[in-house]
Amino acid sequence: MADETNTPQDGMSPSARERLRKAADELLKADRKANRRAAAENADDYAELDPNEFDDEGNWIGEDPDMDTEPQVDPVEALTAENAELKDRMLRLAADMENLRNRTKREVSDAKTFAVANFARDMLGVSDNLRRAVEAVSDEKRANGSDEFKSLLEGVELTEKSMLSTMERHGVKKLDPEGQKFDPNFHQAMFEVPNPEVPNNTVVQVVQSGYQIGERVLRPAMVGVAKGGAKTPAAETPAEDNSDQSDS
Repeated sequence: MADETNTPQDGMSPSARERLRKAADELLKADRKANRRAAAENADDYAELDPNEFDDEGNWIGEDPDMDTEPQVDPVEALTAENAELKDRMLRLAADMENLRNRTKREVSDAKTFAVANFARDMLGVSDNLRRAVEAVSDEKRANGSDEFKSLLEGVELTEKSMLSTMERHGVKKLDPEGQKFDPNFHQAMFEVPNPEVPNNTVVQVVQSGYQIGERVLRPAMVGVAKGGAKTPAAETPAEDNSDQSDS
């Protein structure tokens, strides 16, 4: 009988049963403490709620703070804005293409105009030599020379004229500034000639002819200008230009 009293029916010793009971009590206390903490947190959350956000049955009808609050975009307005942006881009692209077309056209035109510039500049030396050969013949030799000499001289003059005519067909023009006002863009002053009978800075002598191709000067004309004549008033030239434009 003593053995049955001291030995529990569940096979556990009294000390083991006591430890198990204490562990169960600790778990129960921890669970109650966690429940109280959760209840307190829920109470704080519900204290911040607006009663108007619940219906009569207690169902939540307020806005969910997690929902996206960004305003909805009207698809028609979005497409209209996108269409306007695409139209603007197309207009800009068309303008860029037009500018590119005009620039390319201008560059091609300039290339055609100035393609022979270097060649023409070199040929000017040949033309100058022909002119010097003609001018080197005195009037006496022209009058008393043989027929063969006269034919040779005439051939040189025709060659010079043919060369200048050919160069002119390719856009090369001869500058003949005698009697004109000196222009540093087209003329190069070599000396001054005292001459009070003509306005000051008037070209009175051409030492070497000048040439231009298009608006570009191949070679400025070497000239002598008058000095000592009357000065042209600064306002006189613009006035004449305006009158010419009004007449045209």
